[in-house]
Amino acid sequence: MQEEAWNAYPKCRSVVKLPYFSKFFMSVDTIHKADNGYSENVHGLSENQLAVRQVEFIDIASAATDYWSYVVGRNNVDFSNFQSARCGRGPLLEGWQDLCNPVMTTYKLVTVDAPYWGFGSRLEQALMAGERSLFLESHRNCFAWIDEWFGLTVEVLRELERQSDYALNMKLGRPCSAESWMTQEESPLEGEKSVA
Repeated sequence: MQEEAWNAYPKCRSVVKLPYFSKFFMSVDTIHKADNGYSENVHGLSENQLAVRQVEFIDIASAATDYWSYVVGRNNVDFSNFQSARCGRGPLLEGWQDLCNPVMTTYKLVTVDAPYWGFGSRLEQALMAGERSLFLESHRNCFAWIDEWFGLTVEVLRELERQSDYALNMKLGRPCSAESWMTQEESPLEGEKSVA
């Protein structure tokens, strides 16, 4: 599996390819907006794309109990009782999306194409379910761990990203310099690139 990711906040893009399945394609396009999740067509899709799009709302205050949430893992934080010690955010009660301020929505556009007879559509469905669980758990963790990152400077966050990228590449047996990220001029999204 080969994944490329570009981060140019508030937009991000990840592309996954499988070298042994050359027709397989998966991308995740992300847009972060300071709203409560009701913006229409933030990805600028065409009429044809809108016709086949499926919209799902993922509420981080809910906890999934399906197969994929078991595979991905899950924290046991009850957000109806959670409150950040550093910034006072929380708890997340019924209707929190319309009551909390500030609030941010992460709009994800997942595109999967596995044009393989016999198993392609099942693979696409499984990947979409897995991505949904991954998004839910990742964003639940982001909120649950708010006291660990709230107030950090962009410079500190970038250094943590570099360290994480370096550690991952070392674990994968691809030694690289922590400074070897693509420059902003080289990135298709005018941001940084990390290959994992």
